[in-house]
Amino acid sequence: MRILIVYPETPSTFYGFRHALRFISKRSNGPPLGLITMAAMLPREWDLRLVDMNVTSLRDQDIASADYVFLGGMNVQERSFREVLGRCDRLGVPVVAGGSMVSLEPERFQGIGSLVLGEAEELMPRLVEDLRRGSPAAIYKADGFPDVTATPMPRWDLLDTKAYASMNVQYSRGCPFNCEFCSIAALNGRRTRVKSAAQFVAELECLRSNGWRDDIFVVDDNFIGNRRNLKEEVLPAIIDWSRRNRRPFAFTTEASIDLADDPELVALMVEAGFRSVFVGIESTDDASLAECGKRQNRGRNMLDSVRSLQRAGLRVQAGFIVGFDSDSPKIFRRMFEFIQQSGIVEAMVGLLNAPPQTRLFDRLDREKRLVRSSSGNNTDGSTNFVPRMGYQTLVNGYTALVQKLYSNRRYYDRVRRFLATYEPPARGSSGVPFYKLKPLLKTMWSLGVVERGRFDFWRLFFHTLFRQPRLFPMAMTLAVYGLHFRRIAAGIC
Repeated sequence: MRILIVYPETPSTFYGFRHALRFISKRSNGPPLGLITMAAMLPREWDLRLVDMNVTSLRDQDIASADYVFLGGMNVQERSFREVLGRCDRLGVPVVAGGSMVSLEPERFQGIGSLVLGEAEELMPRLVEDLRRGSPAAIYKADGFPDVTATPMPRWDLLDTKAYASMNVQYSRGCPFNCEFCSIAALNGRRTRVKSAAQFVAELECLRSNGWRDDIFVVDDNFIGNRRNLKEEVLPAIIDWSRRNRRPFAFTTEASIDLADDPELVALMVEAGFRSVFVGIESTDDASLAECGKRQNRGRNMLDSVRSLQRAGLRVQAGFIVGFDSDSPKIFRRMFEFIQQSGIVEAMVGLLNAPPQTRLFDRLDREKRLVRSSSGNNTDGSTNFVPRMGYQTLVNGYTALVQKLYSNRRYYDRVRRFLATYEPPARGSSGVPFYKLKPLLKTMWSLGVVERGRFDFWRLFFHTLFRQPRLFPMAMTLAVYGLHFRRIAAGIC
């Protein structure tokens, strides 16, 4: 059986870092972990080929030579997803489609071949047998959430790893919280299902033994969903493995802000090599947090929580949302002031959207306020419902907020505030490795000569080089990120 696995093209988004990747000669921020995990569930004797359209082009001859095309994707990739569907239809090659987009809205993709809805582990044996017989069903739907200790190791061998800035791995699925706007409960459930420590470390060892030495993104819905297992098994195992292998990786992940309430867990994560964490702050307004059910964020001094993580050695990235029913036009100023004071350099601010199968979607549907499907792009300036604030007021306030946050002066001010608070781990970088000199020269030329904001760049450059040399590589990385963020902000309507 000849299977072509296709990952659609992703448009330029906040965390795609398209405008920053050229500095390090990479084509994509990270690989399609879901697809290479699914590939490991197919028979080893089958002929598999992966085309990640963010890395290489998809040719008609690639499609025509396959017995089936396996196609995955998210809402933000819908345009490319549908273009691939059209090409497969024209060439007469059947499609097996899965991923979050079709799982949440299968009714929008009826009649395109076979749909795999939900997590693949329990569905693949039946799908494989049906493909062997040449009679796949129209729909394969998971009845529940599988045990991830049975999930096979991803097929890293299908990737051109040199094309990526980081590798993606997964330790757990699911999140114990149920925020009104979040689709995780529908996709992966509220019970945190975890891999064993040995299983997770084996994946790290596979990447290391195959030569990977760059960043690792642990793509969990909420990495700290099972704290006991992390503290007693997984993090100690990572620490031991990292020590024995000269600490080959720096990790980043996603977690709820209540991580800041557990200094022991934070210390273990830093010792294991975690250097940054994305948290969903969402709003600085308690009424908005109450409205969306973000109980883990309420009743706390959010600035103190962020700063405690930064002082412990974790760079805090964060998501923010405007457009809650409780929001007034004052939210834009308050959110700007909070982000500047917190030193959260990578602040992703988006308009509230209502994904299918969320509590928010159901509520807005009852209120007859839905107007379209969500684009899946957190920062494209679109929303799929009628906001209480008034659409034009919301969009104008949002656009001004994002462009203000990522203006040169405000952005570099935030970088300096972060570096003044951040306490780097004892084993952090102390200089610029030789292999990163070329990206450094590109950065100096582009940000220090070509782009606007040259004064702010050189001020950051010399300050960190001479006064905070251990933070110099991070400062240059954040400077490059700023270029990407400014271009994303400039493209918002």
